Amino acid sequence: MTQLQATGSMGLSQERLDRVYHFLDEAVQTGKIPGAAIQLARHGVAVAPRSFGRLGLTPDSPPMPPDAIFLTASVTKPVTVTAVMLLVERGKLLLDYPVCSIIPEFGANGKDQVTVRHLMTHTSGLPDMLPTDRSLRSQHAPLAEFVRQICALPLDFPAGANLQYQSCGTAMLGAIIERIEGVSLPAFLQREIFGPLGMVDTALGAQNLPAARIAQVNIDAEMQGKDWGWNRPYWQHFGAPWGGMLATVRDMGRFCQLFLNGGELDGVRILSPATVQAMTTDQTAAMPALPELVRMSQSWGLGWRRQSTIGWSYLGNLTAPGAYGHGGATGTVVWMDPARALSCVLFTTQPAATSEGLLGRCSNLVAAAAI
Repeated sequence: MTQLQATGSMGLSQERLDRVYHFLDEAVQTGKIPGAAIQLARHGVAVAPRSFGRLGLTPDSPPMPPDAIFLTASVTKPVTVTAVMLLVERGKLLLDYPVCSIIPEFGANGKDQVTVRHLMTHTSGLPDMLPTDRSLRSQHAPLAEFVRQICALPLDFPAGANLQYQSCGTAMLGAIIERIEGVSLPAFLQREIFGPLGMVDTALGAQNLPAARIAQVNIDAEMQGKDWGWNRPYWQHFGAPWGGMLATVRDMGRFCQLFLNGGELDGVRILSPATVQAMTTDQTAAMPALPELVRMSQSWGLGWRRQSTIGWSYLGNLTAPGAYGHGGATGTVVWMDPARALSCVLFTTQPAATSEGLLGRCSNLVAAAAI
């Protein structure tokens, strides 16, 4: 994917793009966010990444470099789903396979009707996090223990009867990769996606990424002084399938362009067009047991959340119908607007950026820059 600083030939207004940069710079100057980086692309051409603020949380921290590495939090989820979709397109499983047909122990406590599709669309009935999540983190428990306890859980509601955002389902998707492929999810992602796409500064878990370029998240009081928080080695290296990916905006921009291109980038095909279509098409509207209000307010593909009738703050209000993306609790968002051939990767280090509307407001500025 070509990178350019000039924007006129791409159909982006430089004046309006400068508003995006001013918005983020002002957010830093007024103390709303410690730091951020952004990568935009239109018609397959990327604008050079821009960064703002500082890499760390103290005034003497180095300036945020454009190639800073961010903990992306739940932006990890559609990447994990993509890994499992590779198995689908290779004929190794079906979306409507019961999860227990792959991982028998998962069928305990009434979960025998939960399918792979349910895991990908947040309709499985699993909770977001384990009740023991904080306790397990404080013990530095391995991922295998999280998976074991998820397999023992009862459901909050029957599979397909409602929609509840949940990380436990994405944890099970990682376990499916391991059970079918015989390799860990981090290794599979590196072999099948990150390596072939040239995502050189991306990994599930920090692995060998340069620590000096990892941006520090502005953690809340609950994580202060804890050795299991977002900025600590345990969590950075844990490799949570639901939230443990670290990446630069440049690398994540390549992943987004892969989808806008129908599964191919720079002559390398990762996904079939059929897989991209399935992942970005509304999967939840046709689920007959979902309440009508749920179908109206949340439109999910496979791993990606779609712009919906009631709207979704991360994507702002100006992305076109059919836009899709994902946000993360550390203050991150990525989205693609196929109607405008436009993508946005915005990583900040401020978790409250998600709840205070900063990401959505910036997304509106980005969408408005397309002319």
